[in-house]
Amino acid sequence: MLDRATICVRGGRGGNGGMSFRREKYVPKGGPDGGDGAPGGDVVLVATRQVHDLSHFRHKHHFRAANGGAGRGGNRRGADGPELLVEVPVGTEVRTQEGEVLGDLVREGQRLLVARGGEGGRGNVNFKSSTRQAPRFAEKGLEGEELWLTLSLKLLADVGLVGLPNAGKSSLLAALTRAKPKVAAYPFTTLEPNLGVLPLDEGPVVLADIPGLIEGASEGAGLGHRFLAHIERTAVVVYVLDGGVGPDAWPVALRTVRAELGAFRAELLERPSLVVVNKADLLDAAALAEATAFLDTLEWTADGIVTSAEDGSGLDDLAGRLGALVSEARTASTGAVAEPAAVLRPGSDRLEAFTIDRRDDAYVVHGRQLERLFAKADLDNEDAVAYLQEVVERAGLNDALRRAGAVPGDTVIVGESEFEFA
Repeated sequence: MLDRATICVRGGRGGNGGMSFRREKYVPKGGPDGGDGAPGGDVVLVATRQVHDLSHFRHKHHFRAANGGAGRGGNRRGADGPELLVEVPVGTEVRTQEGEVLGDLVREGQRLLVARGGEGGRGNVNFKSSTRQAPRFAEKGLEGEELWLTLSLKLLADVGLVGLPNAGKSSLLAALTRAKPKVAAYPFTTLEPNLGVLPLDEGPVVLADIPGLIEGASEGAGLGHRFLAHIERTAVVVYVLDGGVGPDAWPVALRTVRAELGAFRAELLERPSLVVVNKADLLDAAALAEATAFLDTLEWTADGIVTSAEDGSGLDDLAGRLGALVSEARTASTGAVAEPAAVLRPGSDRLEAFTIDRRDDAYVVHGRQLERLFAKADLDNEDAVAYLQEVVERAGLNDALRRAGAVPGDTVIVGESEFEFA
């Protein structure tokens, strides 16, 4: 199971605005009629239960939405670029390369917009004025957003079975549910989490068999970080101990596992829990009595039970207790915790303010609206450059550059554009 992947998403480019003039019989001076370019398509992640892990990203890492259509004559707008839907399994957390959480997709059909398409350029019909009767320029469409994302799958389970390697967690999962995990008599048989469903009167309970933890797991030993991440969403934690190793080893094993959980996420130790001494079929009457006495000494949990996945002893009691704990956890969370929602990335604001920084031998202008205007301008078109100069003058950029110390001949940078101050 692949539970981590890195992908690159990119919105489609906006369509260029149209540069055309009305040409009809008996209309000798029809004027400009170039339509607007359409926005490029967005990239949207969609959670689905039809996908079980992130393996479909193993060989495909780049996802780009379609471009928007260009504006056409007759004031016709281009066609919008369709959004690109990328399916991810339910339980996927999405982060930027800097570690910022963009969203947590925990519901079927939940959507997360991760890369917006670029704006379309305005057609020349938008630039007609009393002093500019026949504008021979239009705006270019903008590039879409591009982002590298880290996807992490964290299983959505009601109960997490944790313990040292070879404690019998997979056997317990198989005995309680219809799951068929790999089971063998040696440590680290389970190398990835397994899920099973326990049918109960209170409703189905999903169990996750977490691969064996070792000392140092919280620091990454034995792939511990990746295994521990799957416990984060579980409502109930079940500590499974290997009954066959003897009573002296039980408290040591329990301390080790709890220490690793606490080091990874301290609040995991506060979750409803149950301790299971497994492999009761290997214990004689005296050892069974010791197991019961050991469970009675645990003050941090009110529940403990001795079971055998081999002969089925204690399993019905265990299933009943799990149902009760999960039911209580579900009741406590209803209304108390808001359902996680997708966090949409902030949109492009329309700030008219700008700042000027001196960098080496150039003046760098920062301002979203001005940067967009320069990016859309066709700087090879004299009419477009003249219009841009008008806008810059009205915005007060030239005056601000002079106040900052700029003199004719200095280099000015706005976004990706560079020009000489005059």
